[in-house]
Amino acid sequence: MQVRIADPKDVPEVERFVNDTVISSVYHHYRWIPVIEKTFGHKCFYLVSEDSNGHISGTLPLVHLKSLLFGNFLVSMPYFNYGGVCAENLPARNLLIDEAIRTAKGLGASHMEFRQELPLGNGFPVKTSKVSMRLEIPKSEKDLWASFPSKLRSQIRKPQKEGMTVRIARHEELENFYRIFSINMRDLGTPVYPKHFFRNILDHFPDNSWICTVSTGTIPVASGFLVGFKGNLEIPWASSIRGYNRLGPNMLLYWSCLEFACNRGFRIFDFGRSTVGESTYRFKEQWGAVSHTMYWHYWMTNEGPIPEINPQNRKYRFAIGMWKKLPVPVTRLFGPRIVRNIP
Repeated sequence: MQVRIADPKDVPEVERFVNDTVISSVYHHYRWIPVIEKTFGHKCFYLVSEDSNGHISGTLPLVHLKSLLFGNFLVSMPYFNYGGVCAENLPARNLLIDEAIRTAKGLGASHMEFRQELPLGNGFPVKTSKVSMRLEIPKSEKDLWASFPSKLRSQIRKPQKEGMTVRIARHEELENFYRIFSINMRDLGTPVYPKHFFRNILDHFPDNSWICTVSTGTIPVASGFLVGFKGNLEIPWASSIRGYNRLGPNMLLYWSCLEFACNRGFRIFDFGRSTVGESTYRFKEQWGAVSHTMYWHYWMTNEGPIPEINPQNRKYRFAIGMWKKLPVPVTRLFGPRIVRNIP
């Protein structure tokens, strides 16, 4: 068995492996490599393990991030909730990790992050503070609706009674999604991704990505980006305009996404990442979603605390406060230059 860096000619075999392997996620697809390289300009390493017959038995996509502000490190996968090693067996997994470590050392990286859905159990330090919230979807929309408590159904009916409308499309909704998303990111004090990041996802995943938008009259007020794979539908990014929150557009947004999941035959709806007990966790929990621990493992060159390159780090608190005061057009201009190095 050997490990090497895959290239575009390997895509058919890689696609077969990722589609057929039980533990894979959509983020193990090779198609993310051009998305990230075209959007952010990062160097990517898509490692594959294979036998003497060229049969792929494991994959590990890696992205190299390097900046003066945030440091030099690799992540599998940055910007998303999942990634890490995907292998059919333990020898393939270990060979992929060993090659990843050699790659990291060659780049002078301080650490490497593996965003695993299951624990590696290999002694790497692990962060388990985040969970993904998932809801099992019944086969019929009627059963899905009946599974909700009466209070939740009333909250969904409120925006419907206000005349709010829903549209699920693809590129046609990108402008509406990005406008709402960039406003929401500014309000949270977080630099926004460039619009072409989402356009590139839509381009490279034509059968796996959609946008759901809720409008009042002609004004879009809530929108979510959907990514589907196998039996799972995930909403990694969702936003609403705060001035309309009293009308409940978020409730209609999530119901519409769940309805879409049900009608498309998805069996799990993934509400995305949360911290137990926080407001987003409670919001997702009311839909019946159940928490699943996320295992983010770290290889580090030096002993010490696990890196915290995220908004929860106290040293970024002042910058977050200042970002919230900036005009949205300014955040759209400068945000992508900063967020490209925040995993």
